Amino acid sequence: MQETLRGSLVERYLTCGNPACKCARGERHGPAWYLTVTLGPGRTTGSVVAVEQLDQVRGWIANYHKVKEHLEKISAINRELLRRARQRARKS
Repeated sequence: MQETLRGSLVERYLTCGNPACKCARGERHGPAWYLTVTLGPGRTTGSVVAVEQLDQVRGWIANYHKVKEHLEKISAINRELLRRARQRARKS
């Protein structure tokens, strides 16, 4: 199995607060990349992702979505199997 990672990559442009900086004139610093993960209602965590890790992190997130798709397909099959079993039980 390949590495998987649940989360979202967010591209952000930041201001540093220095009034003499270019960002004070609207030219923000960045991009800075963040991985955000929702842990539950109202609970989110995040961390900075280095530029050299972006492709790797994108791949891990894509792998997560593939696994999730497969699990959804398996769940759909199992729901159908349960439905058929109920129908057979009613006919008996």
